[in-house]
Amino acid sequence: MSLEPDVLAYLDLVERAKRPPLFQLPVPEARVAYALGCEMNGLQRDASVATADMVAHTSTGPLNLRSYWTVESERSLAPGLVFFHGGGWVVGSLDTHDSICRELARASGCRIVAVDYRLAPEHPFPAAIDDALASYQWIAQNADGLGIDASRLGVVGDSAGGFLATFVSLSAGDYPKEIRPKLQLLFYPVTDLAAESAGYSRVASGLPFTSVTMRWFRDHYVQRALDADDVRLAPLNALDLTASPDTLIVTSGFDPLCEEGTAYARRLQDAGVRVNHLHLADQIHGFLTLGLRMNTARTVLDWASAYTRQKFMLNDVPVRSPLRRDSTDTTSSEDQVRV
Repeated sequence: MSLEPDVLAYLDLVERAKRPPLFQLPVPEARVAYALGCEMNGLQRDASVATADMVAHTSTGPLNLRSYWTVESERSLAPGLVFFHGGGWVVGSLDTHDSICRELARASGCRIVAVDYRLAPEHPFPAAIDDALASYQWIAQNADGLGIDASRLGVVGDSAGGFLATFVSLSAGDYPKEIRPKLQLLFYPVTDLAAESAGYSRVASGLPFTSVTMRWFRDHYVQRALDADDVRLAPLNALDLTASPDTLIVTSGFDPLCEEGTAYARRLQDAGVRVNHLHLADQIHGFLTLGLRMNTARTVLDWASAYTRQKFMLNDVPVRSPLRRDSTDTTSSEDQVRV
Protein backbone atom coordinates (compact mmCIF):
# COMPACT_ATOMS: atom_id res chain seq x y z
CA MET A 1 0.00 0.00 0.00
CA SER A 2 1.34 3.45 -0.96
CA LEU A 3 0.75 6.77 0.72
CA GLU A 4 -2.11 9.01 -0.34
CA PRO A 5 -1.05 11.67 -2.89
CA ASP A 6 -1.84 14.49 -0.43
CA VAL A 7 0.50 12.85 2.09
CA LEU A 8 3.28 12.55 -0.48
CA ALA A 9 2.91 16.24 -1.35
CA TYR A 10 3.06 17.17 2.34
CA LEU A 11 6.16 15.03 2.89
CA ASP A 12 7.81 16.84 -0.01
CA LEU A 13 7.13 20.15 1.76
CA VAL A 14 8.60 18.76 4.97
CA GLU A 15 11.71 17.57 3.15
CA ARG A 16 12.26 20.93 1.48
CA ALA A 17 11.77 22.83 4.75
CA LYS A 18 14.71 20.97 6.34
CA ARG A 19 13.38 21.48 9.86
CA PRO A 20 14.63 19.12 12.59
CA PRO A 21 12.18 16.56 13.97
CA LEU A 22 10.59 17.28 17.33
CA PHE A 23 12.64 14.65 19.15
CA GLN A 24 15.85 16.52 18.28
CA LEU A 25 14.64 19.73 19.92
CA PRO A 26 14.52 20.89 23.54
CA VAL A 27 10.95 20.72 24.81
CA PRO A 28 10.26 24.50 24.70
CA GLU A 29 11.43 24.63 21.08
CA ALA A 30 9.47 21.50 20.20
CA ARG A 31 6.30 23.14 21.52
CA VAL A 32 6.87 26.20 19.36
CA ALA A 33 7.64 24.08 16.29
CA TYR A 34 4.56 21.91 16.80
CA ALA A 35 2.32 24.95 17.24
CA LEU A 36 3.76 26.55 14.12
CA GLY A 37 3.16 23.37 12.14
CA CYS A 38 -0.46 23.18 13.26
CA GLU A 39 -0.97 26.85 12.40
CA MET A 40 0.58 26.53 8.94
CA ASN A 41 -0.99 23.21 7.95
CA GLY A 42 -4.29 22.98 9.83
CA LEU A 43 -7.84 23.56 8.68
CA GLN A 44 -8.90 27.16 8.21
CA ARG A 45 -10.62 28.39 11.36
CA ASP A 46 -14.38 28.67 10.93
CA ALA A 47 -15.28 32.16 12.17
CA SER A 48 -18.98 31.24 12.37
CA VAL A 49 -18.26 29.10 15.44
CA ALA A 50 -18.43 31.03 18.70
CA THR A 51 -15.89 30.41 21.45
CA ALA A 52 -15.36 31.31 25.08
CA ASP A 53 -12.31 30.68 27.26
CA MET A 54 -12.78 29.89 30.94
CA VAL A 55 -11.01 28.45 33.96
CA ALA A 56 -12.34 25.31 35.62
CA HIS A 57 -11.44 24.94 39.28
CA THR A 58 -11.13 21.18 39.40
CA SER A 59 -9.92 18.68 41.98
CA THR A 60 -6.44 18.80 40.38
CA GLY A 61 -6.32 22.60 40.28
CA PRO A 62 -7.32 25.29 37.80
CA LEU A 63 -7.50 24.14 34.17
CA ASN A 64 -8.08 26.31 31.12
CA LEU A 65 -11.00 25.28 28.92
CA ARG A 66 -12.37 26.56 25.62
CA SER A 67 -16.02 26.13 24.69
CA TYR A 68 -17.26 26.05 21.07
CA TRP A 69 -20.82 26.35 19.80
CA THR A 70 -22.93 27.31 16.79
CA VAL A 71 -26.40 28.75 16.30
CA GLU A 72 -27.74 25.19 16.16
CA SER A 73 -26.26 24.18 19.52
CA GLU A 74 -27.19 27.53 21.10
CA ARG A 75 -30.97 27.09 20.85
CA SER A 76 -31.30 24.75 23.83
CA LEU A 77 -29.20 22.40 25.91
CA ALA A 78 -27.12 20.56 23.32
CA PRO A 79 -25.08 17.37 23.40
CA GLY A 80 -21.49 17.94 24.43
CA LEU A 81 -18.08 16.54 23.53
CA VAL A 82 -15.09 16.93 25.84
CA PHE A 83 -12.00 17.25 23.65
CA PHE A 84 -8.45 16.24 24.64
CA HIS A 85 -5.75 17.37 22.22
CA GLY A 86 -2.87 15.26 20.96
CA GLY A 87 0.82 16.03 21.23
CA GLY A 88 2.34 13.19 23.20
CA TRP A 89 1.48 14.77 26.58
CA VAL A 90 4.44 17.10 25.88
CA VAL A 91 3.34 19.52 23.13
CA GLY A 92 -0.04 20.84 22.00
CA SER A 93 -2.54 23.28 23.44
CA LEU A 94 -6.02 24.70 23.01
CA ASP A 95 -4.71 26.70 20.05
CA THR A 96 -3.05 23.84 18.15
CA HIS A 97 -6.35 21.97 17.84
CA ASP A 98 -8.66 24.99 17.66
CA SER A 99 -9.62 24.48 14.01
CA ILE A 100 -10.44 20.80 14.66
CA CYS A 101 -12.75 21.74 17.52
CA ARG A 102 -14.42 24.39 15.37
CA GLU A 103 -15.07 21.84 12.63
CA LEU A 104 -16.54 19.36 15.12
CA ALA A 105 -18.77 22.07 16.58
CA ARG A 106 -19.96 23.14 13.13
CA ALA A 107 -20.69 19.68 11.81
CA SER A 108 -21.79 17.71 14.87
CA GLY A 109 -24.35 20.06 16.42
CA CYS A 110 -22.60 19.56 19.76
CA ARG A 111 -21.03 21.98 22.17
CA ILE A 112 -17.32 21.20 22.30
CA VAL A 113 -15.26 21.85 25.43
CA ALA A 114 -11.50 21.51 24.92
CA VAL A 115 -9.24 20.88 27.91
CA ASP A 116 -5.79 22.40 28.40
CA TYR A 117 -4.39 19.62 30.60
CA ARG A 118 -0.94 19.83 32.20
CA LEU A 119 2.02 18.79 30.05
CA ALA A 120 5.17 16.80 30.71
CA PRO A 121 8.01 16.88 31.56
CA GLU A 122 7.00 19.58 34.04
CA HIS A 123 3.95 17.51 35.01
CA PRO A 124 4.76 13.83 34.37
CA PHE A 125 2.55 10.75 34.49
CA PRO A 126 -0.18 10.53 35.67
CA ALA A 127 -0.92 14.29 35.74
CA ALA A 128 -2.58 14.38 32.30
CA ILE A 129 -4.86 11.46 33.21
CA ASP A 130 -5.79 13.09 36.51
CA ASP A 131 -6.63 16.32 34.68
CA ALA A 132 -8.72 14.48 32.09
CA LEU A 133 -10.81 12.79 34.77
CA ALA A 134 -11.16 15.96 36.85
CA SER A 135 -12.07 18.15 33.87
CA TYR A 136 -14.72 15.73 32.63
CA GLN A 137 -16.32 15.63 36.06
CA TRP A 138 -16.28 19.43 36.30
CA ILE A 139 -17.81 19.84 32.84
CA ALA A 140 -20.52 17.27 33.59
CA GLN A 141 -21.35 18.91 36.92
CA ASN A 142 -21.49 22.37 35.31
CA ALA A 143 -23.15 21.25 32.09
CA ASP A 144 -26.22 23.48 32.34
CA GLY A 145 -24.10 26.60 32.61
CA LEU A 146 -22.14 25.48 29.57
CA GLY A 147 -25.29 24.92 27.51
CA ILE A 148 -24.78 21.15 27.57
CA ASP A 149 -27.23 18.34 28.20
CA ALA A 150 -25.19 16.20 30.61
CA SER A 151 -27.15 13.09 29.64
CA ARG A 152 -25.72 13.42 26.09
CA LEU A 153 -22.03 13.85 26.78
CA GLY A 154 -19.10 12.18 25.05
CA VAL A 155 -15.31 12.32 24.87
CA VAL A 156 -13.00 12.78 21.92
CA GLY A 157 -9.25 12.87 21.44
CA ASP A 158 -6.49 12.37 18.92
CA SER A 159 -3.30 10.42 19.68
CA ALA A 160 -2.36 11.19 23.31
CA GLY A 161 -5.75 12.88 23.63
CA GLY A 162 -7.39 9.63 22.57
CA PHE A 163 -5.41 7.90 25.31
CA LEU A 164 -6.87 10.35 27.85
CA ALA A 165 -10.39 9.94 26.48
CA THR A 166 -10.20 6.18 27.05
CA PHE A 167 -9.55 6.72 30.75
CA VAL A 168 -12.63 8.88 31.15
CA SER A 169 -14.63 6.09 29.54
CA LEU A 170 -12.96 3.36 31.60
CA SER A 171 -13.81 5.34 34.75
CA ALA A 172 -17.47 5.65 33.78
CA GLY A 173 -18.51 3.48 36.70
CA ASP A 174 -17.25 6.16 39.07
CA TYR A 175 -19.75 8.70 37.71
CA PRO A 176 -23.51 8.87 38.25
CA LYS A 177 -25.20 7.02 35.41
CA GLU A 178 -26.78 10.13 33.93
CA ILE A 179 -23.42 11.84 33.27
CA ARG A 180 -21.39 8.88 32.05
CA PRO A 181 -19.90 9.29 28.55
CA LYS A 182 -22.35 8.07 25.92
CA LEU A 183 -19.76 7.81 23.15
CA GLN A 184 -16.05 8.18 22.51
CA LEU A 185 -14.30 9.31 19.33
CA LEU A 186 -10.71 8.07 19.18
CA PHE A 187 -8.46 9.24 16.35
CA TYR A 188 -5.22 7.20 15.98
CA PRO A 189 -5.09 6.78 19.77
CA VAL A 190 -2.27 5.63 22.02
CA THR A 191 -3.56 2.58 23.91
CA ASP A 192 -0.40 0.91 25.21
CA LEU A 193 2.60 2.72 26.67
CA ALA A 194 3.87 -0.38 28.45
CA ALA A 195 4.79 -2.32 25.29
CA GLU A 196 5.73 -1.69 21.68
CA SER A 197 3.61 -3.23 18.95
CA ALA A 198 4.87 -4.27 15.54
CA GLY A 199 4.19 -0.75 14.27
CA TYR A 200 7.19 0.57 16.18
CA SER A 201 9.59 -1.37 13.98
CA ARG A 202 7.45 -0.96 10.86
CA VAL A 203 7.29 2.87 11.09
CA ALA A 204 10.73 3.74 12.42
CA SER A 205 11.89 6.42 9.97
CA GLY A 206 11.00 8.53 6.97
CA LEU A 207 7.86 10.19 8.37
CA PRO A 208 7.22 13.17 10.68
CA PHE A 209 5.85 10.82 13.38
CA THR A 210 7.72 7.57 13.93
CA SER A 211 8.49 5.19 16.77
CA VAL A 212 11.46 7.41 17.64
CA THR A 213 9.09 10.35 18.13
CA MET A 214 6.76 8.20 20.21
CA ARG A 215 9.55 7.02 22.50
CA TRP A 216 10.65 10.63 23.00
CA PHE A 217 7.13 11.56 24.07
CA ARG A 218 6.80 8.48 26.28
CA ASP A 219 10.10 9.09 28.05
CA HIS A 220 9.21 12.69 28.84
CA TYR A 221 5.76 11.73 30.10
CA VAL A 222 6.26 8.51 32.06
CA GLN A 223 9.66 9.14 33.71
CA ARG A 224 9.57 5.78 35.49
CA ALA A 225 9.89 2.08 34.79
CA LEU A 226 7.15 0.80 32.51
CA ASP A 227 4.69 -1.52 34.26
CA ALA A 228 2.38 -3.55 32.03
CA ASP A 229 0.10 -4.16 35.01
CA ASP A 230 -0.56 -0.43 35.48
CA VAL A 231 -3.68 0.15 33.40
CA ARG A 232 -2.92 3.88 33.43
CA LEU A 233 -0.09 3.07 31.03
CA ALA A 234 -2.10 0.71 28.87
CA PRO A 235 -5.88 0.96 28.54
CA LEU A 236 -5.45 -1.91 26.07
CA ASN A 237 -4.66 -4.12 29.08
CA ALA A 238 -7.68 -3.08 31.15
CA LEU A 239 -9.37 -6.16 32.60
CA ASP A 240 -12.89 -4.89 31.94
CA LEU A 241 -13.92 -2.72 28.99
CA THR A 242 -17.64 -3.40 29.23
CA ALA A 243 -18.39 0.04 30.71
CA SER A 244 -16.98 1.78 27.62
CA PRO A 245 -19.55 3.66 25.53
CA ASP A 246 -20.24 3.33 21.82
CA THR A 247 -16.93 3.97 20.11
CA LEU A 248 -15.66 5.37 16.84
CA ILE A 249 -11.97 4.65 16.28
CA VAL A 250 -9.81 5.72 13.34
CA THR A 251 -6.39 4.23 12.58
CA SER A 252 -3.77 5.07 9.95
CA GLY A 253 -1.66 2.54 8.09
CA PHE A 254 1.60 4.51 8.24
CA ASP A 255 1.54 5.00 12.00
CA PRO A 256 3.50 3.20 14.74
CA LEU A 257 0.28 3.25 16.79
CA CYS A 258 -1.82 1.50 14.13
CA GLU A 259 -1.64 -2.00 15.61
CA GLU A 260 -2.48 -0.96 19.15
CA GLY A 261 -5.42 1.12 17.96
CA THR A 262 -6.73 -1.83 15.98
CA ALA A 263 -6.20 -4.14 18.96
CA TYR A 264 -8.19 -1.77 21.17
CA ALA A 265 -11.07 -1.75 18.71
CA ARG A 266 -11.10 -5.55 18.76
CA ARG A 267 -10.96 -5.73 22.54
CA LEU A 268 -13.90 -3.33 22.78
CA GLN A 269 -15.86 -5.43 20.31
CA ASP A 270 -15.03 -8.59 22.26
CA ALA A 271 -16.35 -6.86 25.39
CA GLY A 272 -19.68 -6.25 23.67
CA VAL A 273 -19.12 -2.55 22.99
CA ARG A 274 -20.55 -1.19 19.73
CA VAL A 275 -17.56 -0.09 17.66
CA ASN A 276 -17.08 1.68 14.34
CA HIS A 277 -13.47 1.22 13.20
CA LEU A 278 -12.23 3.04 10.13
CA HIS A 279 -8.74 2.09 8.98
CA LEU A 280 -7.10 4.42 6.45
CA ALA A 281 -4.33 2.31 5.00
CA ASP A 282 -2.68 5.16 3.08
CA GLN A 283 -2.64 7.78 5.85
CA ILE A 284 -0.11 8.92 8.45
CA HIS A 285 -0.40 9.72 12.13
CA GLY A 286 -1.68 13.21 12.93
CA PHE A 287 -3.49 13.94 9.67
CA LEU A 288 -6.30 15.83 11.44
CA THR A 289 -3.85 18.63 12.26
CA LEU A 290 -2.87 18.79 8.57
CA GLY A 291 -6.28 19.68 7.17
CA LEU A 292 -4.96 22.42 4.89
CA ARG A 293 -2.80 19.82 3.14
CA MET A 294 -5.02 16.74 3.33
CA ASN A 295 -8.67 16.58 2.31
CA THR A 296 -9.02 13.41 4.37
CA ALA A 297 -8.96 15.48 7.57
CA ARG A 298 -12.25 17.26 6.89
CA THR A 299 -13.81 14.13 5.40
CA VAL A 300 -13.08 12.11 8.53
CA LEU A 301 -14.20 14.90 10.87
CA ASP A 302 -17.46 15.24 8.95
CA TRP A 303 -18.00 11.48 9.10
CA ALA A 304 -17.28 11.45 12.84
CA SER A 305 -19.72 14.33 13.22
CA ALA A 306 -22.41 12.43 11.31
CA TYR A 307 -21.82 9.44 13.58
CA THR A 308 -22.16 11.72 16.60
CA ARG A 309 -25.36 13.31 15.31
CA GLN A 310 -26.83 9.86 14.78
CA LYS A 311 -25.88 8.70 18.27
CA PHE A 312 -27.30 11.83 19.86
CA MET A 313 -30.40 11.71 17.62
CA LEU A 314 -29.84 15.12 16.05
CA ASN A 315 -30.85 13.85 12.61
CA ASP A 316 -32.51 10.83 11.05
CA VAL A 317 -30.24 10.39 8.03
CA PRO A 318 -27.12 8.32 8.71
CA VAL A 319 -24.12 8.79 6.47
CA ARG A 320 -21.84 6.29 4.74
CA SER A 321 -18.31 6.01 6.13
CA PRO A 322 -15.69 7.72 3.92
CA LEU A 323 -14.16 4.57 2.46
CA ARG A 324 -11.82 4.44 -0.50
CA ARG A 325 -10.43 1.39 -2.27
CA ASP A 326 -7.39 1.44 0.05
CA SER A 327 -9.41 1.62 3.27
CA THR A 328 -11.18 -0.97 5.34
CA ASP A 329 -14.14 -0.65 7.67
CA THR A 330 -14.53 -3.12 10.52
CA THR A 331 -17.81 -1.62 11.66
CA SER A 332 -20.26 -4.21 12.90
CA SER A 333 -23.39 -4.41 10.77
CA GLU A 334 -25.42 -3.34 13.78
CA ASP A 335 -23.66 0.01 13.86
CA GLN A 336 -22.96 0.68 10.20
CA VAL A 337 -23.15 4.40 9.46
CA ARG A 338 -24.84 4.33 6.06
CA VAL A 339 -26.84 6.41 3.63
